[in-house]
Amino acid sequence: MDEVNLHKLSKLTALSAGDYQAFLYDCDGTLADNMPLHTETYVDLAAEMGVQIDGQIIDELAGWPVVDVVREINKRYNVAMDPVVFAERRHRLYVDHYLDRVVAIPFVVAHLEQHVGKVRIAVVSGGARESVEKTLKVLGIDRLVEVTVCAGDTLRGKPYPDPFLAAAEQLGVLPEKCLVFEDGAPGVASATAAGMQSIRIDHV
Repeated sequence: MDEVNLHKLSKLTALSAGDYQAFLYDCDGTLADNMPLHTETYVDLAAEMGVQIDGQIIDELAGWPVVDVVREINKRYNVAMDPVVFAERRHRLYVDHYLDRVVAIPFVVAHLEQHVGKVRIAVVSGGARESVEKTLKVLGIDRLVEVTVCAGDTLRGKPYPDPFLAAAEQLGVLPEKCLVFEDGAPGVASATAAGMQSIRIDHV
């Protein structure tokens, strides 16, 4: 690991010190450096469907379930793409053609690896389960994660508290004993609504 990532790991370790029983990590943009790939799939697929979108909206809504992102795009662009069809096609496009290009965010993955056996570990993502599980496998950490909560596992996704509360319940840990690692504003809002402390990864 290079000096920059070692410094970030040291800082993240210091920030996450405390009486926590579980660490809950977002996947895309937190453990995996794949947000540009996700943005690319949204922009490319929307263009195929005749809609030109600014990729910035994908960064803004990072962590939202795909169907909710598409509904928001429809609202802002005054279009009518089918959210379910879009989500299914985007998922296949990403898994089949983009997933093998995913790389780790080194200091966050190292942080997770260092805390296995010390705290309970979960991944809470707005992505589809197949995509998330394959991403964790590509990163080499799939066997280190005890609980994975993905899109569709709860009635409401981020920014609502449901996904993080579901992970805490499955781990058997009280929400106030969980610490969340997130890169997106919706994920931070979700953690806060769940009564959990969080660390914004892009600020580390």
